[in-house]
Amino acid sequence: MDWNSEILKKSLAGKFFGHKLYYYPVTGSTNDEAFRLGVAGAPEGTVVIADSQTKGRGRLQRSWHSPTGSNIYTTVILRPQMDPARAPQISILAGVAVAEVLERYCPDKIKLKWPNDVLLDGKKVCGILSQAKAAVNKVDFIILGIGINVNINQFPQEISNIATSLAIETGREISRQELIIDLYENMTKWYKQLLQDGFGRIKEKWLSLSLMIGQTVKVVFQEEVVSGKAIDLDEDGSLILLAEDREFKVSAGDATIAKR
Repeated sequence: MDWNSEILKKSLAGKFFGHKLYYYPVTGSTNDEAFRLGVAGAPEGTVVIADSQTKGRGRLQRSWHSPTGSNIYTTVILRPQMDPARAPQISILAGVAVAEVLERYCPDKIKLKWPNDVLLDGKKVCGILSQAKAAVNKVDFIILGIGINVNINQFPQEISNIATSLAIETGREISRQELIIDLYENMTKWYKQLLQDGFGRIKEKWLSLSLMIGQTVKVVFQEEVVSGKAIDLDEDGSLILLAEDREFKVSAGDATIAKR
């Protein structure tokens, strides 16, 4: 293990993210644990970290491969004063914050895939899963789960051609402790940017790292499939598509670039 929960707590004491830290050698899901803490009134900036998950999951209830001793599995609790319709901005913000940190390890190789995947050399290196508890016009809290493939060197066969890790791409072991502290710091920067100045700079940064803008994209959500040219990101974090001279927004789904 390359981190120590006590050292982490000391390093994050007084910080926005991590001033309250829950560390688990093993848990079912950091998101489930954080949601429980959110309901119980845990303050904004509370973080949950696990060394391994037994029920880790990504979007659309897909499982997230969560072996011990190699990766980062963390969830943060946010309590933004915002309309629930703007909640998807938080996932976009997280993607930008993660991408900026990972670029320090792999310059010019990090891209973003809507709505919440971070890609390294075209393969998935990070997944982000947000969940909100909200009333009609007020967010109670948002939990933001982040899984980063750091030092894992082998993946299950079914995802081996679409997933990668920092260690695989850099050829060296990465300090998870340094990475997670950097991540919380960078997320603080971008979260404060959102609260103080709005979504503009976050959107601009996301667009600069996106693989999808200008490409024909297929989005699958439940039983519905829509296709169009991705032309922009809306102010609420939705993807704007153009099809048959008509623009429309997609707020959720599994998006892929159509093969030519």
